[in-house]
Amino acid sequence: MPHQHQLKSISKPGIPEAIAKAELYRYLNEPEEAESICRDILVVDSDHQLARRMLGLAITDQFTGAADDRYAEAHSIFQSLRDPYERNYYTGLLQERRAKAQLHSGCSAHILLPLIEEALRCFAEAEKIRPAGNDDSILRWNRCVRLLESRPEFHAIQPGPGDFESEDTPPVNVPVRRTTTPR
Repeated sequence: MPHQHQLKSISKPGIPEAIAKAELYRYLNEPEEAESICRDILVVDSDHQLARRMLGLAITDQFTGAADDRYAEAHSIFQSLRDPYERNYYTGLLQERRAKAQLHSGCSAHILLPLIEEALRCFAEAEKIRPAGNDDSILRWNRCVRLLESRPEFHAIQPGPGDFESEDTPPVNVPVRRTTTPR
């Protein structure tokens, strides 16, 4: 008979140390470990803002550009942040990371332009309400602009399925001749 394992709860006094460990795992490029720790913190304190923010970041650290990336989950986490600056800034970061992951996975840049534009919109909103001396939203804005400048294909117009080249002509309707067959 298989043994049943259950998750254990950490203590509230242990949260600061757990946060430090989650940060360390993110720095060590082990986002799954950081995610697990953040989830443990949120079981004990469901509204812990730093744990929420770090959980969202740990999820975005795992983006590969694949369809199973957890964009909606990260978006929901960042939208649940109480501080409007953080909501805007981290939602912008999500869109930027999503676009970069999809770009690295081979997605065409022109398709990703709306993601970069949404990131820029979020960073601009965050900049308006940023804390004094906090230029993070400006730094992210500049990175997005440089990304757009470095890849002209972001602005390349791709022909759609119904577009014609100048030498193309519209289809011609040829009447179908019906012949009657003797009965």
